[in-house]
Amino acid sequence: MDLLLWRHAHAGDPFDDPVEDLTRPLSAKGERQAARMAGWLDQYLPDSTRILVSPARRTQQTAQALVRPFKIVEALGPDGTVESLLQAAKFPHSRDPVLVVGHQPTLGRVVAQLLDATDPTQPWSVRKGSVWWLRLREREGVPQLTLHAVVGPDTV
Repeated sequence: MDLLLWRHAHAGDPFDDPVEDLTRPLSAKGERQAARMAGWLDQYLPDSTRILVSPARRTQQTAQALVRPFKIVEALGPDGTVESLLQAAKFPHSRDPVLVVGHQPTLGRVVAQLLDATDPTQPWSVRKGSVWWLRLREREGVPQLTLHAVVGPDTV
């Protein structure tokens, strides 16, 4: 299974009110970041990839740059948990690749839990607009998770 974690691109300053924060749009810089990452993703993502997106406007705008259908999942919002993200992605049992467009610190916590058994409570830094591509494969009957790629909007 491939699990791709795409942090929303640059948005303006957060709002103090969590409800209003869900409506915060991408900045002009964020629109450029999303377009660059979408171009890169479009080259490598299989057509069968399921795309799951937070209900926040900035994540939806990030996903829209990819010009593929996506599903909004309430559990992927800014206050989402590692467990809710993995459950929504059906990790590790999904047959198709899954791209999740979401937020820090949840994305960083997912990476920490899946890749760093020493302290999975400390989120890894996932930069705005970047994609972390995790790949789970079975080798000789043993599941192995590898970091397939980390790509940022400034490197594509």
